[in-house]
Amino acid sequence: MALVRFMFIFAVTGLAAVAFGASVKEIQAHAAAMLKDAEDMVAHGGMGDAKAIVHHCGEVVKHAEAILKAMPPADPHGKEAAGHLQEAIRHCQRVAGLGDRVDPGVTLNPATKARAAARLAVKHLSSLKDEGAH
Repeated sequence: MALVRFMFIFAVTGLAAVAFGASVKEIQAHAAAMLKDAEDMVAHGGMGDAKAIVHHCGEVVKHAEAILKAMPPADPHGKEAAGHLQEAIRHCQRVAGLGDRVDPGVTLNPATKARAAARLAVKHLSSLKDEGAH
């Protein structure tokens, strides 16, 4: 009976460790995709493509929200990144509110701010990997 209880506890803790590892991988994948979309968003803004700015900004929001949901709540790097992710979401919502019918120069300012916030968030999120390696 004690062996069965030990095996159950071992299996549950092993699953928890695997679930956390999957979360870190998921966060890193979303962070990389978010950063790519943020860079593409600003690049398209420089080319005058308002529709692409709005599209990529929407993708930044999707990735940022997914990261916020998957992030370990007690991690200090996650807490630092959360503020930047929320800032990126706020700027992208401003871009979405302006829409794709306005001059791309109007949406480029909040898009650039969203990219800066996304970059800072990714910088903090990269520390999640470093902590997991220790």
